[in-house]
Amino acid sequence: MSGRLAVVDVSKRFATQRVLSDVSLDVEAGQVHALVGHNGSGKSTLVKILAGYHAAERGARAWVDGEPFKLGDPDAAYERGLRFVHQDLGLVEGLDAVDNIFLGNVYPRNRWGRIDWTQARREAAAVLEELGYSIDVRRPVGALSLAQRTGVALARALYQRGRKARLLVLDEATSALPSTAVSHLFQVIRRLTRRGLSVVYISHNLEEVLAIGDWVTVLRDGHVVAVEDVAALDEARLVERMVGSPIPLSAGAARSPSSAEVPALRVRELSAGAIRGLDLDVAVGEIVGVTGVAGSGRDELAAALFGSEPRRGEVAVLGRRVPPGRPDRSIALGLGLLPTDRGRNGLFPEMSVRDNLTLPILPTRAGRLLLDKRREADADTWLDELGIRPRDPTRRMRELSGGNQQKVLLARWLRARPKVLILDEPTQGVDVETVDHIHRLIQQAAAEGMSFVVCSSDTEELRELSDRIVVLYRGREQCQLTGPDITREAIDTAALMFTEVAS
Repeated sequence: MSGRLAVVDVSKRFATQRVLSDVSLDVEAGQVHALVGHNGSGKSTLVKILAGYHAAERGARAWVDGEPFKLGDPDAAYERGLRFVHQDLGLVEGLDAVDNIFLGNVYPRNRWGRIDWTQARREAAAVLEELGYSIDVRRPVGALSLAQRTGVALARALYQRGRKARLLVLDEATSALPSTAVSHLFQVIRRLTRRGLSVVYISHNLEEVLAIGDWVTVLRDGHVVAVEDVAALDEARLVERMVGSPIPLSAGAARSPSSAEVPALRVRELSAGAIRGLDLDVAVGEIVGVTGVAGSGRDELAAALFGSEPRRGEVAVLGRRVPPGRPDRSIALGLGLLPTDRGRNGLFPEMSVRDNLTLPILPTRAGRLLLDKRREADADTWLDELGIRPRDPTRRMRELSGGNQQKVLLARWLRARPKVLILDEPTQGVDVETVDHIHRLIQQAAAEGMSFVVCSSDTEELRELSDRIVVLYRGREQCQLTGPDITREAIDTAALMFTEVAS
């Protein structure tokens, strides 16, 4: 096969769900080939197959510079010169740039066979400087800026003491970078491609795709639906390829409290992470969905509202101000959070299922914490309500599957009945049969007066649940969708079109 990378007939199924169907990809030497598609299109699975993390189904074939290699084998991918920089960068933040670059490579040695640290620092600095990054290689990577950490990840991928890199896969590597850092990265990419390196560029940001790409492959629902010269496309045409039809998008009128009503949740000038001066009102009993591509601020919003991450601006529940940095006060004022990282922020893994359900709403009497057996009995009924298996209230949380852990956390908050519940990827890791049940419980609670903010990357979930959807881009509200505008196509398009949204 000719070209730098040729991949043919790649298919992949997880249980009953087919995520890739006979996908082919051709990348020429010195080319930036973009790979785009909405969430769930199969991009991440294809990258993981190339990297060797997943195995493809029988019949898939791949070549680099005409030499075949085995898909699903990380060593084979490395030997053929495939390198990867992922969105999370995968760096060890407690180590310096030298160790991050040489880990997995071969450290230089002195004549006694020991690591030559002077030479290692010299080589690390040289590869970073070649990429245009001036970094003190002795500093812990965690103390560097995000742009500098991206430089270290690039240097690690391209360091050539071992096999020479032939193709670099950048998977959402710019999602949280400021525009100046993105411009610098583009200069680095152009310099590398002029030397013959090929780049597969994956991004939700279509402006970037059009600015840096030579060719683009579009995935939709696990199929290749277009392979086109970027020069012949604009943003609207590219969105049409991704969605499947031209979508006339308009911003719907927001359903928000009238001036005479006190909103369940009032947010003014919220800034946190990528979020920049966001305003948001949520009415009593309203379900507001929040979406946006990586780096839009969607991922930071839930923790910022709840107060578990630093923020600036005002958050109020039914007119009462919620102080930042005090999740305990947030709960007391009627604000709850179902976090996406349940392992770190939601569970008491060594405690029982019953205790995990009961702890947030234990009553206190005379300044002492007292167990209420009736509340514990009520907790047991939620095991049946959400179909938590195994149905054993004394079982330790860490022994449950991820999906069942998520059910317990949701049951905890639905029992506690906060005024506003923030849900961050609420059905992540939950089996398909339970998703509809969870959605019905959320809708029932909303009908009874509870308000919800649902931060989700699942388009179908947002369509099913939301009275109104707020689309974020670069930390600000881009548009809102309401009523008949809430369709899968409109949500995907709104998240992708950015500046193309009609006002």
